[in-house]
Amino acid sequence: MSDTLDAALRLVRAQAALVRRFDSRLSGLHGVSLADFTLLLRLGQAPGGRMRRVDLAEALGLTASGVTRGLAPLERIGLVTREPDARDARVAYASLTPTGRRRLSEMRATAEETAAEVFTARAWSGEDVVLLSGLLTRLGGAGLDGR
Repeated sequence: MSDTLDAALRLVRAQAALVRRFDSRLSGLHGVSLADFTLLLRLGQAPGGRMRRVDLAEALGLTASGVTRGLAPLERIGLVTREPDARDARVAYASLTPTGRRRLSEMRATAEETAAEVFTARAWSGEDVVLLSGLLTRLGGAGLDGR
């Protein structure tokens, strides 16, 4: 097997393990998945806690229909609401509710704890984490700031 294929497969397995770990913690404590959390987090970072659905899709690397499917259960449980644009009926915004803001803060604390657990093992130095972050950015990964 080539080194590049081996590296890619290791990355895929590591990503799957991280998703399982975050899903388990977020689901167990907050009733949301990692995908739900990343969607809520992106909304929470937007001005006013709201974004056009098409912009949210682009920011998350999803299709518009994927965002709509992701938002539906969050709307049902009162974390997100749909807001029409006053000037253009074709445009809809996804907006965090006050409950969504509060719950997002709690979820973020859980995600921070989970991430700290992943990277506090003796095998990870601060420099290792910065290096990994840079390498993942080169592969197209975006951080909390969307870059």
